[in-house]
Amino acid sequence: MQLRSFFDEYADSSFARGIAGRSYAIIGGGFYGCVIALYLDHFGGRVTLFESDDTLLMRASYNNQARIHQGYHYPRSMITGVRCVANFQKFCQIFASSVYRDFVKLYGIARRDSLVSAAQFQTFCERIGAPLKTAPKKYRQYFDPELVEEVFETQEYAFDAVKLRQMLLGEFETSRVALRYSTRVERLSQRADGRIAVELFAGGEQLADEVFACGYSQLNTLLRRSALPLLPLKHEVAEMSLVRVPRELQELGITIMDGPYFSLMPFPAEQLHSFSHVRYTPHESWQDALLDRDPERYMQAQTIRSNFVKMRQDALRYVPLVRGCEYVRSLVQTKTVLTRNERNDGRPILLRRNYAYPGLNLVLGGKIDNIFDVCQAMATSPHAMTANS
Repeated sequence: MQLRSFFDEYADSSFARGIAGRSYAIIGGGFYGCVIALYLDHFGGRVTLFESDDTLLMRASYNNQARIHQGYHYPRSMITGVRCVANFQKFCQIFASSVYRDFVKLYGIARRDSLVSAAQFQTFCERIGAPLKTAPKKYRQYFDPELVEEVFETQEYAFDAVKLRQMLLGEFETSRVALRYSTRVERLSQRADGRIAVELFAGGEQLADEVFACGYSQLNTLLRRSALPLLPLKHEVAEMSLVRVPRELQELGITIMDGPYFSLMPFPAEQLHSFSHVRYTPHESWQDALLDRDPERYMQAQTIRSNFVKMRQDALRYVPLVRGCEYVRSLVQTKTVLTRNERNDGRPILLRRNYAYPGLNLVLGGKIDNIFDVCQAMATSPHAMTANS
């Protein structure tokens, strides 16, 4: 299935039929902003995409673990797990050229301090329909049996952000979307005729019938500058270490669940592995409701000292071979989530249509394959306030 063939599934929706001839501004050239721009262009919208960097997919879409989820990560959020399974195969088909499959993904369930047992994890996977089997002995031997109750082999892939960007750039070449790189949006305001003015830092403005703000960590910054109500968001300064792994681990991905958590995943864009840890990946966090801080400017002013040594020291208790991981560099990014999901670890998408005034739409994605839920929600519930996965 191709991306535009997927869009055609919504051709008969009232939303799709109303796009032609209308003007749209997309704020943010990450994965969500790009796909939404192409979606609107496909049905005849006049689309301009504003991106502050000089190319696409360089921030949250790149600086993450590059995991294509199939629900295993969310045993405490059934609905998130179900939506992951529903979207997994579709993402792998549509964005096949960016999907890296050449590794075995293992999940180990910790014996102590885990929020789920091996039996509970197995039951969860059965309920959401995620493939699961006990890992063979050749992989189980890498885990300390005193600390790891069970090891499962799963079906989970990674995406190559560079190849994904190349694919989307190819889609834009055959579209009518106007890409405006190195362009920062200062604020939004509504004109008397109902159109929305997109005011730029460099001066000038562009009017649009509708705006889709897909700026991830910058959503509330834009709302604050526009004198609009804020969303209930929490931000984390998150470090993803990139490492070279020992020979035995080169074709493996490993996650320990669910509490004393670490994860080691192939990072195909740089032919390395990413290394994250539940305790040491977050360096700092804050809520927008309690602190007026621009995440992007704050990050630019920070010098982050890597926690890799602490990550490795804790992780090697569970998988002794981790001792051989060699640090290369770290990806540091602001991770943004809805405050209501801090406790259950769910990762819903947020789609707010007609926020504050008609035509202003806010999008916050939880995971890369949630994009299909956004497209579905736009088509089937054009006036809905939220769309969860």
